[in-house]
Amino acid sequence: MVGHLWAVGITEIFVDGSFAEDKDHPNDIDGYFVCDMMHLATGRLERELNLHDSQKAWTWSPAARRPHLGYPKAQLPMWHTYRVELYPHFGQLSGITDKYGNELEFPSAFRMSRRDGQPRGIIKIRRTP
Repeated sequence: MVGHLWAVGITEIFVDGSFAEDKDHPNDIDGYFVCDMMHLATGRLERELNLHDSQKAWTWSPAARRPHLGYPKAQLPMWHTYRVELYPHFGQLSGITDKYGNELEFPSAFRMSRRDGQPRGIIKIRRTP
C-alpha cells in the first residue's frame, strides 16, 4: 500500500498498530499519510490510488465497511485485503480523544495507546533514493 501512495506522490507516511505495543497477538497495521485536502475531497486521491491497486481496496467510505468474525467494528476493504488501515491527514481531527476529552489530530492520536493513553511508538516510512 505504501507503493500505491508513493505512486501518487504521497511521501509523508506513518504507521503503528498493535505491533508497536506489548500485545500478545498483534493483528494489523494502522497509519496515516499527509495529503492535500482537495486531492481527497474531490475523490481524485481515491481514484488514483485504486489505479495502482488490483484489489481496489482504497476507500474510507463508512458504507464500504464490512464486519469480520470476532471483531467488534466493521472494517474497511483495505483491512480485509491487507490487514492495514491507512487514513488521509490534512490537519483534521481524528475522532479520537485524549484522557481529558480533547479531540486529537492523527499525528497525536497515533502516538497514544488507545488501551491506556500512554505514549507509543510510530514509524515514519521513508523512500530511499
